[in-house]
Parts: sequence; structure tokens; C-alpha cells
Amino acid sequence: MEAAGGAGGAISGGGESQPPKTLVDWALEILGTADPDEKARLGDLAATEWLRGAIPLPYDPSRPARPPPDRPARSAAVRLLPPSRAPKLGKGGSAQSRLALLHSLAHTESWAVDLSWDIVARFGAPLRMPREFFDDFARVAQDEGRHFAVLSARLRELGSHYGALPAHDGLWDSATRTSHSLLARLAVEHCVHEARGLDVLPTTISRFRAGGDEQTAKLLEDVIYPEEITHCAAGVRWFRYLCLRSRNGDPTASSIPQAITQCSELPRDGTGDIHKVEEVEDDGPKAELPQASIGDDKRVQQVEDELAKCKLVDIGDDVETAVIRTFHSVVREYFRGPLKPPFNTEARKAAGFEPAWYEPLAVKEVEGQAVE
Repeated sequence: MEAAGGAGGAISGGGESQPPKTLVDWALEILGTADPDEKARLGDLAATEWLRGAIPLPYDPSRPARPPPDRPARSAAVRLLPPSRAPKLGKGGSAQSRLALLHSLAHTESWAVDLSWDIVARFGAPLRMPREFFDDFARVAQDEGRHFAVLSARLRELGSHYGALPAHDGLWDSATRTSHSLLARLAVEHCVHEARGLDVLPTTISRFRAGGDEQTAKLLEDVIYPEEITHCAAGVRWFRYLCLRSRNGDPTASSIPQAITQCSELPRDGTGDIHKVEEVEDDGPKAELPQASIGDDKRVQQVEDELAKCKLVDIGDDVETAVIRTFHSVVREYFRGPLKPPFNTEARKAAGFEPAWYEPLAVKEVEGQAVE
């Protein structure tokens, strides 16, 4: 895929290009768009069209899923540095420090747009995820694009712009480490990184307010903060879903492709323990999507009916414990180091993220013993 923003012509109808047909096609176009403003605009358009029903299918079951790029297209106007060389942001005590904080927030939101569309394109079709999965992450992507747009606009109001400062290049690292596993992607990006954002946002808001920038403080407090709670909630929701999918005898459970992490040891009777997260063996049977010709309404409807069966269910305490233990295993494997308190318990709880999920991960294990 080319890294240039050719997507705009395809979607706007310029020339002979046709607009993307499925939500995954839109996601791939957005990931291939380099300009951050255009990326956010196209994401908003795609999410709006999808949620109002103007895009008929999440993906086309008649053709193999196209993989997303290993790294999304990014504008060369933003100078990227290794995290170790990125300048310190400061604590917002000066106008320059607050600009650096605001620029960093805009940078994070721009990458969050790519992360949201990547999860749609990378995992949605191969795992035959239900329509609600695409609904949730289209909304998340739309939110992240709006967050970037308002933060970028605020930078301009303050006499700066996105790209005026260098930014660190480490935001895609965890996406690369979890590119083979939706379970790991949800755990690390949406239940660790998004939740960490909830922990630090109140302090960030107070720094802008203390510096006399009430407009930015209110923007973060009234627009971005409450929506970030829903993004963390999406991660928790779909992590649970994957853990329950095979346990509930779902007909799509066998569609998990090789090398995708899954909760294969969840007890069917709601009891027992989980000791590890297993990987599907490479020599196992390969999952295939139902094949249908374009316009074959009966086959398309069959796919939609199968997707509709993938509903979240109420789960008992024993099964919830198993899900949480799986979460601990996945985070310890894919996230470097312990989680950093203090935690924003109230916001995390609003996202359905109880302390049992994350507090045990705030300690290091040394020679079999947990130490703070």
C-alpha cells in the first residue's frame, strides 16, 4: 500500500476511482492516508456512513482479507524521534511547557486514529467479529479523530500547529508487538494504555487550569476525558468477548486463525483455573471465511446471521475470575514492566475495569514472590 493520501480522491469520487465498499476497505484507505487532518476527516466520514447504515458490510466475505500496512502512513511534516531522544514536556508551569503538552496530546490522538482503524482492518474480518465490534471501534476511531482535530485547532489558536515540535516514535511499538493477537492488542492498547490515559488526564487538566488556560482545560475535561472512558470500556468488553467465545459454543469460534491468542482453557462449567494463554498451533486447520459471490444476498445474510450470534452474555464470578487471570497472563507477556499507580479508580470503574484486573499488575514478581 502506498503511504500517500490518495484515499481522498477515491472517496470523493474524483477521477475514475470508486469509494471503498466495506468498512474494512475504508479502514485501509484511512491507514494509507498520511496527512493527519485528512486521516481524521476520512475517519469521521467512514464512521458516520457505517453507523447510519450507508456502508452495507463490515468486510466482503467473497474475497480474502487484505492485511493492513505494518505501519500506517504518517506525515513527514511531524519530525519523529526515538523515545529516549524526545524532549521533556515539563509540568505545564510555563506557556512553552503547556504548548509541548498540548502538542504531545495531539500526537497521541493522531496515532490513536490509526490504532482504531488498524484493529478494524487487521482483526475484524479474519476473526469474523460481530457487527457490534465494528460499531464500537468505528465510534472509537471517530472520537479519536475528533480529539485530534480539536487539539490541533487549539494549537493553532495558541499560535502553533501540529508538527511544530518533534514527537517520539514509540507509539506504534506496542501495536507491532500485538499485531498477531487481538486479545493482546485489546489488553495492551485499550486496557493498559487507554486506562493509563484516564489516570493522568485529571493531572494534565489541572496543569492547564493552574497555568490560566481554562479553555484547554475545559476541552480536555468536557470532551476528551469522558470519551476516553468509553474507549477503555470497549477494550474490556471485547477482551471478555474473546474469552467467552469458544466457551459458549459460538459457531465462529473455529474461525480464529492460526497464531491468534485465545482463551482456550476457560472452563465450560464456570469453575477451575487458567494457567496460561495458549496459541493455536501453526499446523492446525486454517480458518476460512464463507465464500460468496458479490451480490449473493443469501450467503451474505448467512454471514450476518452468524455474526449476530456473537453476543456478550452475563457471566458469573467464577468465569470473571478466569477472564481476569487470562488478562494478567496476556499483559505480563506483552507489556514491559508493572503498571504504574496511582490509578484513577473511579474512571476505570466507569469503564467496567475493576481493581482486580489491574492492581495485581502493579507489582513485580521476583523469584516467584510478588513485591511492590
